[in-house]
Amino acid sequence: MTTPGPEPRWLNEDDRETWGTFARMLIRLPTALDNQLKRDCDLSHFEYGILAALSQADGEALRMSELAVYANGSLSGLSRAVTRLERRDWVTRAPDPTDGRYTLAVLTDAGKAALARAAPGHVEAVNRLVFDPLTTAQVRQLRTIADRVLKAIDAEGGTTPPPSSDSTARARCTIA
Repeated sequence: MTTPGPEPRWLNEDDRETWGTFARMLIRLPTALDNQLKRDCDLSHFEYGILAALSQADGEALRMSELAVYANGSLSGLSRAVTRLERRDWVTRAPDPTDGRYTLAVLTDAGKAALARAAPGHVEAVNRLVFDPLTTAQVRQLRTIADRVLKAIDAEGGTTPPPSSDSTARARCTIA
């Protein structure tokens, strides 16, 4: 039997309301951006992120492992998305010339053109959904708040999932 730990720091009413609103935004904003890209370009937000990351990289190429971190996705999920982009001739894969153990994802000219077609609608959606409803001061506050939350996440190990063999964590979350 596990001994109970310290009492959790429960959210007060104001924090619960804020968290609920924030959590709904975290779910709905990516869906809204994804819907716009699917409707206008038959492209997912994740795929758009891949094309955008490659377009900003030196030589318009990144190692798949680096791209997975940049796109905040798993290597297997990234591989499936890159396969879809390869079918459209927007991305190719090539061995890394500096270390053949790695594979590069490389943006093609057709991929650059697809990104150029998708970007105006995507940027308009970002403006309409995020920036237009806010004042200039609120935009600065949003940037500051997002930066602080990201720093707190990074301080706890970022987005790297914890090992699944943590029996203490399983015991804490087991419902009797």
